[in-house]
Amino acid sequence: MKKNYDVIVVGAGAAGLIAAGRAAHLGARVLLVEKMRQAGRKILITGKGRCNITHDAPVSVYYKNIYPNPRFLKHAFNAFFTGDILKILHDRGVETTTERGSRVFPVSNRSADVRKALMDWMGKKNIDIIYQARAGELLTREGSVTGIRITSLSGSRDICSGAVIICTGGKSYPATGSTGDGYELARQAGHTVSEVRPALVPLVTGGETAGRLQGLGLRNINAVVWVNGRKCAEEFGELMFAHYGLSGPVILTLSRQVVEALSAGSRVEIGIDMKPALDAKKLDIRLLRDLDAHGKKQAENIFRLWLPSKLIPVFLEILEIDGKKPCHQLGAGERRKILHLMKDFRFAVTGHPGYGEAIITAGGVSTSEINSRTMESKLSRNLYFAGEVIDLDGNTGGFNLQIAFSTGFLAGQECAGGLE
Repeated sequence: MKKNYDVIVVGAGAAGLIAAGRAAHLGARVLLVEKMRQAGRKILITGKGRCNITHDAPVSVYYKNIYPNPRFLKHAFNAFFTGDILKILHDRGVETTTERGSRVFPVSNRSADVRKALMDWMGKKNIDIIYQARAGELLTREGSVTGIRITSLSGSRDICSGAVIICTGGKSYPATGSTGDGYELARQAGHTVSEVRPALVPLVTGGETAGRLQGLGLRNINAVVWVNGRKCAEEFGELMFAHYGLSGPVILTLSRQVVEALSAGSRVEIGIDMKPALDAKKLDIRLLRDLDAHGKKQAENIFRLWLPSKLIPVFLEILEIDGKKPCHQLGAGERRKILHLMKDFRFAVTGHPGYGEAIITAGGVSTSEINSRTMESKLSRNLYFAGEVIDLDGNTGGFNLQIAFSTGFLAGQECAGGLE
């Protein structure tokens, strides 16, 4: 069967743009198939529209922040890592800055600048792009993938190629085109797709407390996940209250354990330690000192020394303390209640918003069925995978985009290098 292209890349997101560009730069004739009207739709919304490009840290840090099999990425990271993606951007005029937590952003704070630079790097030589086209079926013969069947505005047709790279993403943010198409293509080739679920997702909490605190952000707190009364995980950092519940970096990171526990039907709570730098004994000493020093103040005023103002009426209500009560009238029992609430401000977790609000998807095509040195399927020749479609996901902070860049580069390089 005559080949129309050397390589077909399905999906024009972060992984797809890099894969297509690398293959084309090596001389392959490439077709990039994208179901949306434009490339890189998800890139545009990453980092709240700023694009957290990568994480400026050594590989060892990446391994601690990626699940479930981070060392699968050893060869991909060796082929293309943080310095490589930043060079592509810098060479095309996109200056970057490293912010708190080693997160790298464009100085312009514009995701569109990153997408444009990636498309400029990819270039037009040796590449055709078809938009608003869905790859619905793999073409195979004798254990090898020979192309795809696409459906576009002009109808369905078969396109033959020497290799196919699936870069369709997961199921998160479906409005950007990530609706799980790659999982079905993988299953057609006999691949195992582990259970997929939302990851890096905000949490919905019961009651009205979070809603009353909407818009309040807390820094330097410790959040603990409690599952059926047992401590499951914890994270230090920033948290944000929303009308539906809890969000922010620590919540997104902890959501992995929360989503799994909720799926199992477990009772889940989040406890917030407002004063993680002080253990209970030291905090009690501080409370005593402040109460003794300001005994004539009203309770609502002494709380200003301990908490953001928006939290004070909520705490007073939960503690059942009259805000006008003089501090010298607060007894030991009330002080113990204050201490306990500061160290363990509890919220019952009732759910999450699902894929529509999830930054990424956990689960996907099993890494045990992909050659980590090439990103080629171990089950079907000439079939490759890159990006979020693979069962790999990382914590918030730029890890997931780097996974996409690195696996896309390696897949594009290896499939083009093996062309006859």
